[in-house]
Amino acid sequence: MSEFIYPHTHRVAGVDEVGRGPLVGAVVTAAVILDPARPISGLADSKKLSEKRRLSLYDEIVDKALAWSLGRAEPAEIDSLNILHATMLAMQRAVAGLSISPEYVLIDGNRCPVLPVPSMAVVKGDSLVAEISAASILAKVTRDKEMVELDLQYPEYGFAQHKGYPTAYHLEKLAALGATEHHRRSFAPVKRALGLA
Repeated sequence: MSEFIYPHTHRVAGVDEVGRGPLVGAVVTAAVILDPARPISGLADSKKLSEKRRLSLYDEIVDKALAWSLGRAEPAEIDSLNILHATMLAMQRAVAGLSISPEYVLIDGNRCPVLPVPSMAVVKGDSLVAEISAASILAKVTRDKEMVELDLQYPEYGFAQHKGYPTAYHLEKLAALGATEHHRRSFAPVKRALGLA
């Protein structure tokens, strides 16, 4: 991981989200403050890690981090706010849920939600900042698990495989079966499936 320079401070929280693109389920965010005395090796952008590696790092982050928290925005919130504002809300919830207040927050991407502490957006932060990588792993493992659970309720949609993203299979099932209560009604493919577009 290349060294990313940010204002010197002791308690830095990294924040990342997973699930902006899917047609179903919540957008899930995580905030993590790592413990400098208990380093975790192998942190990287969650999308670049194998599922097995993500799961073992998830356990290590939960065990070693000074503080961590998950935030989320549900499909109804995404539909009423739009995906960008819902993501910002979920990030605010993740930071607010930390048991230790951070002195500084680094957010993956190019914009920050309104927070009560100084923050900075870091493009490609999930590859550059260990705290953001850790957050991306917690968020992805959590959301993937929720998709597997949803798959048990609605096995015909294949959520465990595509995790709610608009794959050809998912779009085909959406057209044939209609939307579940967990689908995001404001997203164009879901609108089309419901005859609202």
